[in-house]
Amino acid sequence: MKQKKILLLGGLRYLIPVIKAAHELGLYVITCDYISDNIAHKFSDEYHNVSIIDKEAVLKLAKQLKIDGIMSFAVDPGVITAAYVAEKLGLPSCPYESVLILQDKALFREFLTKHNFTVPVANGFNKEDITDCDLTQFNFPVIVKPVDSAGSKGVTKVNSKDELEPAIKIALSNSFSGRYIIEDFIEQKGFSSDTDCFSIDGEMKFFSFSNQRFDNGAANPYTPSAYSWPSTISSENQENLKIELQRLINLLNLGTSIYNVEVRESIEGKAYIMEMSPRGGGNRLSEMLKYATGVDLIKNSVQAAIGDDSLDVTQKAYNGYWAEIILHANMKGHFQRVDIDNEINKKHVVELDLWVKQGDTVSEFNGANDAIGTLILKYETQIQLEEMMKDQDSWLNVVVE
Repeated sequence: MKQKKILLLGGLRYLIPVIKAAHELGLYVITCDYISDNIAHKFSDEYHNVSIIDKEAVLKLAKQLKIDGIMSFAVDPGVITAAYVAEKLGLPSCPYESVLILQDKALFREFLTKHNFTVPVANGFNKEDITDCDLTQFNFPVIVKPVDSAGSKGVTKVNSKDELEPAIKIALSNSFSGRYIIEDFIEQKGFSSDTDCFSIDGEMKFFSFSNQRFDNGAANPYTPSAYSWPSTISSENQENLKIELQRLINLLNLGTSIYNVEVRESIEGKAYIMEMSPRGGGNRLSEMLKYATGVDLIKNSVQAAIGDDSLDVTQKAYNGYWAEIILHANMKGHFQRVDIDNEINKKHVVELDLWVKQGDTVSEFNGANDAIGTLILKYETQIQLEEMMKDQDSWLNVVVE
């Protein structure tokens, strides 16, 4: 029997478990991007130096390789390309036109508004100068961000018109398309949620919501610095969000896919779908969900990409209270070590995954690409987890000199 081939777009560290899952399924794994020394390429069977945002170049490569599936797991810039190539070659994927909507923050807000979802006031722009007339629709503070970036790159909270110009320039410098969005800032109640979900044949089979946390002392305070499960979003709004996410899947005819979903609950008690991308999330979110529930979203994503319908995705309860800390430095320098309180280490640490070694140069935490590792912990109660996460500085220290 001919060995099936899967093409993975990108080469980030988050692809390594995807490659391992593909190999366990007996697949031949090909990776591509324009950065040949990206770490994931060391684990694939074959690498090609092709930009993942060049749809036609990736399509040409896919035809030459005669692939059986394509994915852009945890790699946001490649999601549109993966859908385009899959549709052209008749491979499993969400519809290309639907993916275009999901991957463009301005189009997505427009779609949500059109179909009566709860959505903040928002509008997309493709020029640096905006008029007072453009701004009358917004209520400061607002968020300015690229329409097409992930990992919190190019995101700025703006409190007044005077702060807009530099925020727009930052957004444009982080946009592939040269477009940005302005939207009302939603004051959240508790924590926002960023985690993964999964649908089969148009029905959401696995929902998850998290507590997404941020480091106010970081260079970019909008870059996620930790997550925990289960979420403290109200049960009423979690049920409402499940209904709305399913409605979104129906409207866009999304079929079978993993999704990275961001939602939040406002101080007024409203539930908002902020983003829904047909890919696995970065920051090891699917790996965390396997720890917490036993459901292997990564393996199922690979199977779905090659048209294997023997999927095993069911809703399961969390087996405890789980947290993931995105290890990072709050100053540029040379990494020395991670200090963890002995008692915490013994009782709660499940895994320390460090991506740097002593003496390596590390940067301030401006985006997900500045992370230096992850720390996975398990607790017995939600109260215990919240206390430990709130008091993180007392037991965890990333030493940089």
